[in-house]
Amino acid sequence: MATVAFQTLGCKVNHYETEAVWQLFKDAGYARVDFADHADVYVVNTCTVTNTGDKKSRQVIRRAIRQNPDSVICVTGCYAQTSPAEIMAIPGVDVVVGTQDRHKMIGYIEQFREERMPINAVGNIMKAKVYEELDVPAFTDRTRASLKIQEGCNNFCTFCIIPWARGLMRSRQPEDVLKQAQQLVDAGYKEIVLTGIHTGGYGEDLKDYNLAKLLKALESVTGLERLRISSIEASQITDEVLDVLKDSPIVVRHLHVPIQSASDTVLRRMRRKYTMAEFGERITRLKEVLPDCAITSDVIVGFPGETEEEFMETFNFINDHKFSELHVFPYSKRTGTPAAMMDDQVEESMKEQRVARLIALSDQLAKEYASKYEGELLEIIPEEVSEEAGGRLVGYTDNYLRVAIEGDESLIGQLVRVKINKAGYPMNDGQFVRIMETLKEQAI
Repeated sequence: MATVAFQTLGCKVNHYETEAVWQLFKDAGYARVDFADHADVYVVNTCTVTNTGDKKSRQVIRRAIRQNPDSVICVTGCYAQTSPAEIMAIPGVDVVVGTQDRHKMIGYIEQFREERMPINAVGNIMKAKVYEELDVPAFTDRTRASLKIQEGCNNFCTFCIIPWARGLMRSRQPEDVLKQAQQLVDAGYKEIVLTGIHTGGYGEDLKDYNLAKLLKALESVTGLERLRISSIEASQITDEVLDVLKDSPIVVRHLHVPIQSASDTVLRRMRRKYTMAEFGERITRLKEVLPDCAITSDVIVGFPGETEEEFMETFNFINDHKFSELHVFPYSKRTGTPAAMMDDQVEESMKEQRVARLIALSDQLAKEYASKYEGELLEIIPEEVSEEAGGRLVGYTDNYLRVAIEGDESLIGQLVRVKINKAGYPMNDGQFVRIMETLKEQAI
């Protein structure tokens, strides 16, 4: 039996797509082996969000070539899409497929085996108008299932290469989303995370359909206990979305709302399409509708020209609005983006200092948020036995608190009621109470 090994770099969407490509290989009769093992085919799913992503991708490609010089090396993903010639120039690369036409990958591999001529199958992603339907009935190593609902982004922020790697906004057909959601729940997943390149923009290219309607429709999926949105822009938290969130039995009390900066002048340089007045108004409305909602965010520190005053606008806004956790990134030049060519690049030492200040704030806010739940009963879905938690089971509450409990491995993937004995960050100490049959029991 032919064997295939995968290595995935980058974001959740890439991990999702690796699972989709694995399904294609599985259906073609391949067995999956570890990337460190000897395989007939190596598939490297690359990332290009930063220059470092490109570099790491090249390192992994070379490692695969060294492991088995006789294997077929197939490179896919975002770096493959934006720089196919660079990848084709690496001796030993046989097939390059970008972020479209992945269903043709096995055909290209067979063609290469016959002709022994490297194949560059990367097309113009900007011409892609239809969502590429790829089936993912289950995941190799997860208790939370991702469900990709859209592809591409129309925003063209000045720091971001992703529209060139992923193309323009394409939404998946609602019936395909619902069909796959039911398939995942039937495979045993109780929580689904809606994901995409610009997830909250779902439906902008569909007639009379939007994210709010999709969230409502997903309530009809039999056995789905939790629905999480991987990321949503503040402008996409519409009143219609808020109405659904307020009454939904399955959408969790957690939204990840990327802010990047809370300075209007920096946002203009980033070409982000909102003002802080608009962002603040949406966050305030969200907290009125869901008072306990955990709001997490992404922040870029040290964007070209960022002054101490502009940085403090971001710091103070985050402090005032009590975000529950931040992902903080120092600005990193991405070749080919307008921001990389801007004057006034901020010194690395200044970026590091500002990152440290924001991470300290994030830790403080995260502890404050968690402390509200000390002594409370919440539900988690245990995901793994964690060394970090001393061999205890670890899972997330619906409002994204990480909780460790003593318990048997049979609890992994189940919905479990726990008591928060000691709140903390990044981990809360919990105590097993009981297994829940369904979330609907919570009312009891």
